[in-house]
Amino acid sequence: MHLRQDLVTSRERVEALFEYQRPDRVPVGAMSTGFNTRNAGYTVADAYDDPEKSFQAMVWTTEQYGWDPIPQYAGHTVLGAWDFGGEVRLPQGEYEGALIVKSYPVETEADVEKLTMPDPKTAGRIPKAWRFAQLQAENGLPVYFFSRSPFTMAANICGIEVFLRWAMKKEDLARHLMQMSIDHIFNVLNYWVESFGAEKVFAWMSSPTESNQLISPKLMEKLALPFHLEYHQKLKALGIQRFGLHICGDQNLNLPILAEASPWQHPSVLSFGHEVDLEAAANHFPEDIIYGNIEPVLIQMGTPQRVFDLCRIAIEKGKKAPGGFVLGPGCGLPVASPPVNVYAMTKAVHDFGWYD
Repeated sequence: MHLRQDLVTSRERVEALFEYQRPDRVPVGAMSTGFNTRNAGYTVADAYDDPEKSFQAMVWTTEQYGWDPIPQYAGHTVLGAWDFGGEVRLPQGEYEGALIVKSYPVETEADVEKLTMPDPKTAGRIPKAWRFAQLQAENGLPVYFFSRSPFTMAANICGIEVFLRWAMKKEDLARHLMQMSIDHIFNVLNYWVESFGAEKVFAWMSSPTESNQLISPKLMEKLALPFHLEYHQKLKALGIQRFGLHICGDQNLNLPILAEASPWQHPSVLSFGHEVDLEAAANHFPEDIIYGNIEPVLIQMGTPQRVFDLCRIAIEKGKKAPGGFVLGPGCGLPVASPPVNVYAMTKAVHDFGWYD
């Protein structure tokens, strides 16, 4: 491939962002798990079930596409359904790219009372995620810790429909599940800190259930936001310096609420779906690094030229972000993405992403 020569290393490029310095060019990343393993000749299930294969696939795919390490994690480190005793299966077939919940640990109100806290070292796929993190540490990479938001994890314990009904009509049940969720998240995160040290851990959270496609900004502010605040109080107490938040889906009505609260340390990496305009994101969060936001379905279904053009537009907007910018997909990279479309993102940053 004919790409312009980088002037700094990938690590130096990322460190420049966190020091509010412009790097040589816009970094490019991908929230990618199953695409990596399939790209390396393995199955999508291996991304979740085999830490060694998943890690090696990540390393080779990262080098192939010139990705910078924001973020690189073992997907679904901490899950509600699986960790609390539900039944979950690995992805199958050509298009499944995530774990599939077969049964939830909570189906009735009575089940909430019987729910017990998971073991933070052995529940669900925590041991395999920990092994992936260990491989990152052994290879001098940031050690990522991934969780859903407490609101989203609580929904994963009982299912979205049940949880949202309780959130509106039986708030005490919803709050109880969220409290158990955040307690579990930090029980596991403490395990990461004890294992690798707070200075090496990069905490990454995603919050899809807070999307305005599912809830109103009023409900988000009332129920979800207090647990975001608690999360960052606990994160700061642990001494973790790096944080990223994937603000998934259409959360345009939530942005003013999050911007006013802004509980995370600055700069943090804030990732957005294609539903949020990058200029609007940068205006709301001028102290943070904006990440995004190429529509995943178009990376999978569009032409290389279409992806390339969308990346050019995103780069033109993102380069104006005062806190910095990383080009990436607006959510997880689809496992069936054509390699040439993924390459189009890399080509775009080399053609349009250089800073003067």
